[in-house]
Amino acid sequence: MKLTRIGVDVAKQVFQVHGVDRHETAIWRRRLSRERWLQAVSEAAEAGCEIGIEACGGAHHWARQLQARGYRVKLIAPQFVKPYVKSNKNDANDAEAICEAMSRPSMRFVAVKTVQQQDIQAVHRVRSGLVEQRTAKGNQIRGLVAEYGLVAPKELSSLRRAIPCWLEDADNGLSGCFRQLLEGLWRDLRTADDRIGELDRTIADLAQADPDAQRLQQLRGVGPMVATALIAAVGDAKQFANGRQMAASLGLTPRQHSSGGKDRLLGISKRGDAYVRGLLIHGARSALRTAPTKDDRLSQWVTRLAQRAHPNVACVALANKTARLAWALLRHGTHYQPALAAA
Repeated sequence: MKLTRIGVDVAKQVFQVHGVDRHETAIWRRRLSRERWLQAVSEAAEAGCEIGIEACGGAHHWARQLQARGYRVKLIAPQFVKPYVKSNKNDANDAEAICEAMSRPSMRFVAVKTVQQQDIQAVHRVRSGLVEQRTAKGNQIRGLVAEYGLVAPKELSSLRRAIPCWLEDADNGLSGCFRQLLEGLWRDLRTADDRIGELDRTIADLAQADPDAQRLQQLRGVGPMVATALIAAVGDAKQFANGRQMAASLGLTPRQHSSGGKDRLLGISKRGDAYVRGLLIHGARSALRTAPTKDDRLSQWVTRLAQRAHPNVACVALANKTARLAWALLRHGTHYQPALAAA
């Protein structure tokens, strides 16, 4: 019998496959090794067969490998696979659940990322981790020097100015042992600053070389950081039917708790990529700060909104609109038209 659909549960070394024919009868169940599974799929299924994989670590790599062999690959978010797992959880049941979930007409799928997208995403993830480490290092320094009666303002820039003064002041009560320790922490902090600066320049270069990123930077509150993060997250945005779907996927639309015909909207859902959502909101906050000095329709709209609602509400609303505009620019390859932005 001919295989029409295959569900694959990927792991580090063991791959479980579950294949069905056109009558939805399971005719292929196998447990394969990492080195063997692609060859086994090529031998068992013809080109054009649908193959479903849970969107997890390594899934985009395997999806590209399968697409190169002529298969139609569908990536499914784990939360959409879980309801189809029958009885106990194991690799075989997971593969069967993936195969079942991908057959649903209303199922939502994850777009396969290109190598370029994953490169950009990797740069952002490394930078985000370094920023967290730098913040932790700064907090550690504050906590240690507080035991010696020294404090610095909240901002990291203030801490950078304070540390050299502490090291040079011979009368502030710091011992020789702690001064040596503090000097090492100061080097760690400067090393993190230098590394983050290098990645900022890398992101700027990536944005300069990408036409889509150049168009996205025409939007208010979008720079190289936000533009490249959006491209890494959504690519050409063709997986979304409209801008609202893209904004909803980033968690920028209201969460609902409606029943009995009564609509009740809560705060934003905060679904999807928290990193990209945070960048969009920070960019919108920057745009809102300068909006009162501008006379374009979008600035006037967000200024009026900030006057009658909380500024945080206006920031999220502007981030939502930015996401919708970004969808239009990516999907249709057009440039930003300020006259239509607040329509």
